Formats: sequence, structure tokens, C-alpha cells
Amino acid sequence: MLCCPKRRFRATTNSRHNEKRFPNLLREVIPVRPDQVWQADLTSVRIQQGFVYLACVLAARCPAPGLLRHSDQGVQDASRVYVDRLWSAGITPSMSRTDNPYDNAKMESFDKTLKTGEVDLQEYVDLNDARRHMNWCIADLDNRRRLHASLGYVPPAEFAARYTAAQT
Repeated sequence: MLCCPKRRFRATTNSRHNEKRFPNLLREVIPVRPDQVWQADLTSVRIQQGFVYLACVLAARCPAPGLLRHSDQGVQDASRVYVDRLWSAGITPSMSRTDNPYDNAKMESFDKTLKTGEVDLQEYVDLNDARRHMNWCIADLDNRRRLHASLGYVPPAEFAARYTAAQT
């Protein structure tokens, strides 16, 4: 059995910016269907030449207007250009409270699972190598095989398929 030492928590979000911050709307929502809420985060991944960044969104479909997109208060999530694109797509921004990772706990949990189960075990050669490994890990393992307690102990792909079947 392979054991990875636990890494110390290190804050990486740059929330010291002058962009508009949005209220935490996630606290008022209980998601019951696919594409009701997307949670998002950025995380760094080491490759041989340094670091690359992985932008994670807990969904990968084309939602109807009304989607709630929740993140921390990072400058990339608050940028006017990005927020304008969200609004134009009918997506409502929502942000965690300052210095409160619990508001985005599902996304933080996903990041930790990805890092401890894949990223920390690999030595990626370059961006393409990291992309290939993580795409497989996320698309196959996480979306099709890993059971998610928040979804009734079924993988996300199965949850979405069951929901769609129940609507027809």
C-alpha cells in the first residue's frame, strides 16, 4: 500500500483585489438536479519545468440559464471580463466568505482527492502529460466510478443519467 504524507494547508487564493465580490448564494440552495450549481476552483500542479494550473468545475455540460456558479473570492473568479461572460450566459456568480474554505467544501474536497490520489503520486513531464493523466482520472474515475456520498453513493454520470431518465 502506498502512503502519501499529508501536506500542510497553504492558502493559495489571491483574494486581495478590487474586483466586485458576490454574496454566498450557495448557503440558500439545496441542489436537487444536475446543472443547478457548479462549484469551481483553481489548483496548481507541478510538472518538471515548474507549475501549471488546473481549473476545475464540478460539471461539464451546457446548463440552462439560472445556474449558480460558486467559487472562492480569487481574482480570476471576480474579474470583470469573466463575470460578464457568466452573466451573458445566464449564470449567477456566488462566492465563499473571505477565508472560509467550508463554503466551497465540495470543491476543496475534490481538489484534495485529485491531488492525493493522482497529482501527488505522479511526476508529469509537461502540460500534455499532466492533462492526459488528469483527464482520465477525472472523466473515468471520478465521474464514472467513484461513489459520491452527496449524490446518494452513485457516481456523477449515473446520477445525471437517473435524473434525466426520471424527467422523461
